[in-house]
Amino acid sequence: MNFVRILMIGGLAAAVPAWAVYAPIPEQDQGKEWTVTVRADVSHDSNIFGAQTGAISSMVYEVAPKIAFNASLTDQTFASASYELTNDYFENRPGSKNLDSHDLAARLAHAFSTETTLDLSDEYSITRNPQSLLSGVTINTDQSYNSNEFNGRFTTSLAPQTGVTVKFRSMNYSYDNAVLGASIDRTENLYGLAGNYDLVPEMKLSAEYRHEDVLYRVSGGNKDKHSDFLLGGFDYSVAKKVTATVRVGAEWRQRDDQQNVTAPYAEMSLKYDYAQGSFISAGYVHTLEETSNVVLYTDTKVNRFFVNVQHALSALFVASGSIDFEPSQLQGVIGSPDRNETTTRLGVALSYIPTKNWTVTAHFDYDHVDSDDPSRGQNRDRVGLGASYAF
Repeated sequence: MNFVRILMIGGLAAAVPAWAVYAPIPEQDQGKEWTVTVRADVSHDSNIFGAQTGAISSMVYEVAPKIAFNASLTDQTFASASYELTNDYFENRPGSKNLDSHDLAARLAHAFSTETTLDLSDEYSITRNPQSLLSGVTINTDQSYNSNEFNGRFTTSLAPQTGVTVKFRSMNYSYDNAVLGASIDRTENLYGLAGNYDLVPEMKLSAEYRHEDVLYRVSGGNKDKHSDFLLGGFDYSVAKKVTATVRVGAEWRQRDDQQNVTAPYAEMSLKYDYAQGSFISAGYVHTLEETSNVVLYTDTKVNRFFVNVQHALSALFVASGSIDFEPSQLQGVIGSPDRNETTTRLGVALSYIPTKNWTVTAHFDYDHVDSDDPSRGQNRDRVGLGASYAF
């Protein structure tokens, strides 16, 4: 498989719409440069603000047109771009009942040679109906936000069995609510340098250095963090059916005006494609992440276990499911205690695909947050039925 074909597959996969929040939905390769998709969905949301008490439920009606472009510009260059408008109408919502979200994404990948490639991508989102709501935020608070994520990756070979990758990621968050924005608006920049060695054709050994800056835009003096990572691991692939990635190491985090910390870091994933259109993947991540309450907590020590399954029941029906289990610990600021918190997210979906253009999906998603902080508990479920048509 040549490099451009690999890039094309990656671009098409990135353009697939996500029906349920957590359950993966089967891909549809339209086989043409331009694709227009119209999606409609009706669902019931039991907790539209993610509140700890006094949850407000509502029927939600959604319409989402999308246009996507995927093409090889030359034998060595691949480009993709997409725009999606999502319009949600809530029967029972204080304030605005009609929310429109926008997602604009672009990608450019170029192969200078078979060993040297450059991959750039950017995604800008205006999110008015967040799918994963913040814990501990006052009821009825507007959690709408704008975000931008830029990724860059340059890969080359130094010798027949040795490669080097330079990568950069920048994520920016800006919340509409002035109080919420003053608390958690931020930019997260990650820089990485990795080297790999082909031990055998199916296994690559890897060593990596990363640096991360978390910079808050308002009152950032006691919230900013700067981390250095040293990681080692491997990438393993057998006959394209079994793939595994492991990175383990340590993070040295400096917290402005707070206690610094040295913590273990791990990211592991395994995927098994056991049949056409069917797979199971699982993984584990241990890391430090930002929290929605920066007054009481510096960050969250997260243990994340996840399993994703997609199974083709027949040529017309595909079932999928995902579970994410996160036993975590909120890291208290000086003078505040650490608190345990466990988050569970579950999603299941059943898709009917009568033609390459039509998809009908029934989906269910469930969130549960159990926290020692009494203001952060949360229960939320969404159940719905939707359909899409791709031109």
